[in-house]
Amino acid sequence: MTARTPALPLAGRVAVVTGASSGIGEASAEHLAALGARVAVLARRADRLAELVARIEKDGGRALALPVDVTDAATVRAAAERVTAELGRADLLFNNAGVMLPAPVEELATDQWQPQIDLNVTGLMNVIGAFTPHLVAAAAARGVADLVNTSSIAAQNIFPNFAVYSAAKAYVTHLSRHLRAELGPQKVRVSALEPGIVGTELQSHVTDEGARAWPASAKETMEWLTPEDIARTVGFIACLPPRANLQQVTIMPTAQTG
Repeated sequence: MTARTPALPLAGRVAVVTGASSGIGEASAEHLAALGARVAVLARRADRLAELVARIEKDGGRALALPVDVTDAATVRAAAERVTAELGRADLLFNNAGVMLPAPVEELATDQWQPQIDLNVTGLMNVIGAFTPHLVAAAAARGVADLVNTSSIAAQNIFPNFAVYSAAKAYVTHLSRHLRAELGPQKVRVSALEPGIVGTELQSHVTDEGARAWPASAKETMEWLTPEDIARTVGFIACLPPRANLQQVTIMPTAQTG
């Protein structure tokens, strides 16, 4: 008697991952592909995307690299059309591109405020605007679609020097709640994913010495989450039965208390 190989849980689905050139986005794209989804990966670094697609395809998956700056709305809309043309209509969007540039507000580091607003808020909205019609149409056809937005525990907690970043992430969480109420009746599940500290290159972007002190000390006292931990969480959300929607997921390192 020949043993049956279980079907891949995301077979037939088309996933879009932004911020896919490193960290959480990169790991999530690989994991979703391993679960059977066709994956479109979006980010600015074309070389990193090409390497990611090569790895996914080497492992038997299918992927499409789309070098995109999500702060450019027209480019994002064009990317959405390419996804449909080359992979099929998107029914799973992991809206993950973001940047963290903390600094004391009294320093008036407006050159660091604006990129956080542009990418974490405007870029997020550009992607939602471009792909929501695809998600709604896909949900009508197959009975479910997913929009997962990367927020942060900074949306809920207080971290000195992180005011602009935290406010942007609070926007993401609150927006996601509203979108769930709007899109849920159309069978589009919306989730806000709020990680604690994750070992990615995000920390390397921080230039303020005061803001760098906490992550540096935290790394000595706790084991951080990995991008793969978050990727598995995204996969779990997408694999739930269509009747179930995790509205908000907070995932923390076991030893992180704030």
